[in-house]
Amino acid sequence: MLQSYDKALRAIASHYTAGVSPIALASAYADWALHLATAPGKQLDLCEKSFKKALRLSDHFAHCVGPDHADKPCIHPLPQDKRFQGEAWQKWPYNLIYQSFLLNQQWWHNATTGVRGVTKQHEDMVEFAARQILDIFSPSNFALTNPEVRDKTIAEGGKNLLRGWQNFVDDWSRLASGQKPEGTDEFHVGANIAVSPGKVIFRNRLIELIQYAPTTKKVRPEPILIVPAWIMKYYILDLSPENSLVRYLRDQGYTIFMISWKNPDADDRDLGMEDYRTLGVMAALEAVDQITDGTSVHAMGYCLGGTLLAIAAAAMVRDNDKRLKSLTFLATQTDFTEAGELMMFINESQLSFLEDMMWEQGYLDTHQMAGTFQLLRSNDLIWSRIVHDYLMGKRSGTSDLMAWNADTTRMPFRMHSEYLRQLFLNNEFAEGRYMVGDRPVAISDIRVPVFLVGTERDHVAPWQSVYKFHLLSDTEVTFLLTSGGHNAGIVSEPGHPRRRYRMATRAHDDCYVGPNIWFEETPVTDGSWWPALIDWLNERSGAPVTPPAMAAPKEGLPPICDAPGTYVFQQ
Repeated sequence: MLQSYDKALRAIASHYTAGVSPIALASAYADWALHLATAPGKQLDLCEKSFKKALRLSDHFAHCVGPDHADKPCIHPLPQDKRFQGEAWQKWPYNLIYQSFLLNQQWWHNATTGVRGVTKQHEDMVEFAARQILDIFSPSNFALTNPEVRDKTIAEGGKNLLRGWQNFVDDWSRLASGQKPEGTDEFHVGANIAVSPGKVIFRNRLIELIQYAPTTKKVRPEPILIVPAWIMKYYILDLSPENSLVRYLRDQGYTIFMISWKNPDADDRDLGMEDYRTLGVMAALEAVDQITDGTSVHAMGYCLGGTLLAIAAAAMVRDNDKRLKSLTFLATQTDFTEAGELMMFINESQLSFLEDMMWEQGYLDTHQMAGTFQLLRSNDLIWSRIVHDYLMGKRSGTSDLMAWNADTTRMPFRMHSEYLRQLFLNNEFAEGRYMVGDRPVAISDIRVPVFLVGTERDHVAPWQSVYKFHLLSDTEVTFLLTSGGHNAGIVSEPGHPRRRYRMATRAHDDCYVGPNIWFEETPVTDGSWWPALIDWLNERSGAPVTPPAMAAPKEGLPPICDAPGTYVFQQ
């Protein structure tokens, strides 16, 4: 009982630290600072680097103020850093300003990495924190040191700054009142997004199951059951009609079922991973089974939904349940040892702090999740937007994907705690220690063919981490790596510009090939990867038949309401 006071204290503190444990951060800094303090060789190396960088900047300065007032940069931004690409940045004195910033940024990277004895996670945390602090003071973020903002202000007589102030006030008022971001109001679920026709044919306390109407006279006998992530609304796979994966699959002759997750609240605090498996995947599979008269199913999972689907599939094999015909995993991790920068926030101190925060309110709030993901891509999602919207006074057009991204959800206390501890922290599923019922499950038990999709610029599920499924499985795996990020890489309809992918199949008894070698050896194909998925599914499906009936009233599955249902509207 007395420990509840400790939880309450940490829960209060979490509101002022954005959910980041100050003890975890202090431990990382202490580890780095103490090892650096006892490493005179590293200190001398940093002094030498500082001196050399000063010489490089001085030499660059001398050329900049010379007769031609120009010189090649003494340091180039990283490929993903787009802040200083404009021509105005290459002119005096702004070239010297941004060059000095980049040199300083590089020095701090050298200072926070390569200190012998510091644990890898602590090193990543310190380097990440230093980068975040430096990015605050980037010359691109200030009107006086950003030549593009200067030129815009002069050309418009300051009207851009006035518009920027109005944009800021509008955004702040929307945030304070709980409204959606500017521009998303033009997208409405069921009106111009998530409009594929269908019926909700099953509902329980956690899911609604949507059966979509066929668009072809004949369909493949095997239906597709899609398990989306519950961290966001399901309709990323059914956005606008022109980029809806649901519509595309239907047009190719498949019967589609989609899980729509409930947006949990405090009353759902005790829902755990096992509830998501039984009330989610298994309940949906049972309903599909009744409607299609026991036909085997192509199951497809996206992100967290894919991880849950993999757990369910492994448990089904263990229990001699043979209802799955194939598995498709979209940006799905099953081994979490290389889960990207998110792993910086996964240790005992951080998870205990996060659990106490969720314990107080019963769930993880949408804004708390969004803040973490924005920090991982702060230049793209925070600072570039501040410059664009508030200094340049512009507004970007809002897309359906951006509107979906603003339609966030919560996660129950118990489920999120189990997910982070059992999968991220302890990696129990990959190591054969994840319990379903009273027995563990193993990925190596899965025998149906697997279609595995990773995306090149995924900051949530890095493709090298997704690729590790090869090490864990003992079945045929077709791995496809597409361009784009975690969301945009998946929403990659035919005709989408600048799309490409690599794809190769490994038989169950082939030797392992590392991800870097695979990347170099696998040829690039231009265009969308969706047709490749259809070809793969067609090879593993039967001849087309008459579509199954919508719902099954005689089996206790009458149509409940029209798609997209009711759970998707929960805020």
